[in-house]
Amino acid sequence: MTCYRGFLLGSCRRVAGGRAALRGSGADGRRHLGHGQPRELASRGSRADGGFRPSRVVVVAKTTRYEFEQQRYRYAELSEEDLKQLLALKGSSYSGLLERHHIHTKNVEHIVDSLRDEGIEVRLVKRREYNEETVRWADAVIAAGGDGTMLLAASKVLDRLKPVIGVNTDPERSEGHLCLPVRYTHSFPEALQKFSRGEFRWLWRQRIRLYLEGTGINPTPVDLHEQQLSLNQHSRAFNIERADDERSETSGPQLLPVRALNEVFIGESLSSRASYYEISVDDGPWEKQKSSGLNLCTGTGSKAWMEARILCFFFSRSFNINRVAAQAVEDVLNIARRQGNLTLPLNKELVEKVTNEYNESLLYSPEEPKILFSIREPIANRVFSSSRQRCFSSKVCVRSRCWDACMVVDGGTSFEFNDGAIASMMINKEDELRTVILEQ
Repeated sequence: MTCYRGFLLGSCRRVAGGRAALRGSGADGRRHLGHGQPRELASRGSRADGGFRPSRVVVVAKTTRYEFEQQRYRYAELSEEDLKQLLALKGSSYSGLLERHHIHTKNVEHIVDSLRDEGIEVRLVKRREYNEETVRWADAVIAAGGDGTMLLAASKVLDRLKPVIGVNTDPERSEGHLCLPVRYTHSFPEALQKFSRGEFRWLWRQRIRLYLEGTGINPTPVDLHEQQLSLNQHSRAFNIERADDERSETSGPQLLPVRALNEVFIGESLSSRASYYEISVDDGPWEKQKSSGLNLCTGTGSKAWMEARILCFFFSRSFNINRVAAQAVEDVLNIARRQGNLTLPLNKELVEKVTNEYNESLLYSPEEPKILFSIREPIANRVFSSSRQRCFSSKVCVRSRCWDACMVVDGGTSFEFNDGAIASMMINKEDELRTVILEQ
């Protein structure tokens, strides 16, 4: 029987070198991934020597659209027939949502049964049951859903040695770039055997850590998924009960309890309002800016994968902010040809080649320890400027001058970020996320 609450969990302690270890480790002081196998870092991009077989796994299952709609109107006590009619009024198909829900559920059951057949203890949880204690209990985390579920699963894992594996439970409707190849959705035992034999490669994805300091900061995270369920779609973005609403005191840097695997977005909650802030890159001078917000992404967030020797893109917010269209490239090349009296043979093939080369320069490896920051629709006039609209960096600091702004991590967790708050974002090797690359 799957247990969600009340289970006994191991505790964590810190050891030399900044690594975390579970109490009850082996005599050599090293952590173990079940069956006596030491949890050591494999060389980057290389196959894992000896493989791994966890003893305890937590499976984080996504909330399907069908479940979401049920939860969203749970206080109205709608019957299934009422829900069906309501969805029809919104132009959604009840039967279609139910079918996708059943497909997802069947694939989750396949994952759980496959793990238990191997003698692995499993705990199946949803978003609300997934917490730090659950993560500490497990040797490995499996995200059963799509890329969003993978981001959710990774957000709670702060131990760089704990593997996080994504399985796409609805390949027909979800791309699943962060997940195992689609074939393993229906043949998960084969994936487990390959893990056990070491027939895979570790991929250490860099993540962004965030510090918050300044005047009146509120480090309490807001789960945007839960906020959606409140039905208050147009209310103030942050309505958190506080013991003291007059938070004028200045506090020192606080390390936030999440890491960004994909991206961090900073901007006003009301999208029609310009975001006002100051920015410092790599400890450089502060620059005042106004824009529609700014985005910071990792190599994972730049969204490039090599699949079957074909470069495939899953466009991120950062990519879309910076990408250029073929029409713009053609116009620039035409101007350059006229201004420079060039005899450049301007044709469709050249325009596409230049466009693709520029856009591909925005993509980089998930293992590279750098941040790509991008300014979204910068305002340029005699008062405000933007010396760099995008840049690779190792550290970015932002001081808010906003009224009702937020700092959103991986699209799911939000922090209040108003006037006087300062966010520092950087890459730290201790925050790497241990994932796997499994061949087709």
